[in-house]
Amino acid sequence: MSPPRRRAPAILAACSAIHFLHDGFSDTLYVLFPLLAGDFRLSLTQVGLLKMAYMGGMAGFQTPAGLLAERWGERGLLALGTGVVAAGYLLLGTASGFAMLLALLLLAGLGSGVQHPLSSSLVSKAYETGPRRVALGTYNFAGDLGKVTVPAVAALVAAWVGWRWATRGYGLIGLLGAVAIFVLLGRIAAGREGGTAGAPAVAPAGGWGILDSRGFSALAAVAVLDTATRYALLTFLPFLLMAKGAPVQSVGLALALVFAGGAVGKFVCGIIAERVGVLRTVVLTELGTGAGIFLLLPLPLTPALVLLPVLGIALNGTSSVLYGSVADLVAPERRARAYGLFYTLGISAAAVAPPLYGLLSDWAGVPFALAVVGVMALATLPLCPLLRVTPGGAPGTAEVHPGA
Repeated sequence: MSPPRRRAPAILAACSAIHFLHDGFSDTLYVLFPLLAGDFRLSLTQVGLLKMAYMGGMAGFQTPAGLLAERWGERGLLALGTGVVAAGYLLLGTASGFAMLLALLLLAGLGSGVQHPLSSSLVSKAYETGPRRVALGTYNFAGDLGKVTVPAVAALVAAWVGWRWATRGYGLIGLLGAVAIFVLLGRIAAGREGGTAGAPAVAPAGGWGILDSRGFSALAAVAVLDTATRYALLTFLPFLLMAKGAPVQSVGLALALVFAGGAVGKFVCGIIAERVGVLRTVVLTELGTGAGIFLLLPLPLTPALVLLPVLGIALNGTSSVLYGSVADLVAPERRARAYGLFYTLGISAAAVAPPLYGLLSDWAGVPFALAVVGVMALATLPLCPLLRVTPGGAPGTAEVHPGA
């Protein structure tokens, strides 16, 4: 059963705040990586492994988080996970070597693994009969606001007092946020019970609740390539910009420009998909991503900074469309676990891509590696004809067919 209409905006606001906080943790790493590489004399392959540790931990806990939420509810798990990632950041400020960095980022990633499947499930249930893609676009927009704000502030703080105090400060904010999450969700009675509470009696397909396996597979395949592209580019973009002459403070600004464009892209593309369909929207965003990367590589620093918000719109626009379409293909009472599976596949790609492109960067240079990333973005286009999701369709009514 969907929450009463008056509760839906409150649930969306709470989940948006959670997304803001967690994306701030995740994307501050892009500012930290050049600083860590300098302090600990890391190769680009090691930088990729650090990103792999965080994303691997996140990927590993997506599906377990969805399954646990069906029994215990989302509220406690969201608060606990936020506390764990915050503790990882607090301890990161005490790191003494590469092995410790790996262990702490793995811990932080495990904690962050609860956010996407559980918040997406709460928002989807809140807008079961409403504008679900728009709500999920708003939720994703809030996450990108965290990506815009937190890395830019972290870059300024790191330049002022050092990266160790920057991570400790945001870790403390995260601990306070974990308490606030638990209290706020309790007041609006969201996520207290297991995910099956009040759900209609629909037999789940294969235990996952997937109503159209071919459609779900098509969405997941596009998400894997799209996510690998996004995280590979963001991991090594600071190194490209620093090679063009950007100082650390400008790298923070550059990332803020990318994420500002991404925030607009996630919000707007969710609305566009409601009107023109998933297929056309994904084709446009993937073409824009590939073309933007190839244009970025030869540009001097100032024109490159001007291009970054436009690239961010295309780079992040696909995800809102894909996330919103998952709910159309999944029975409501199994949505948390299905979102967990979907995010596991995408985030696993995000974990594997950085070290692979780090190896390629060490061998042939960052520009060559990012050119390959651009090719990977365009590799999603042959899969796009498989996406035939009816905009705004309710679960069980989505049409995702193989073939053009």
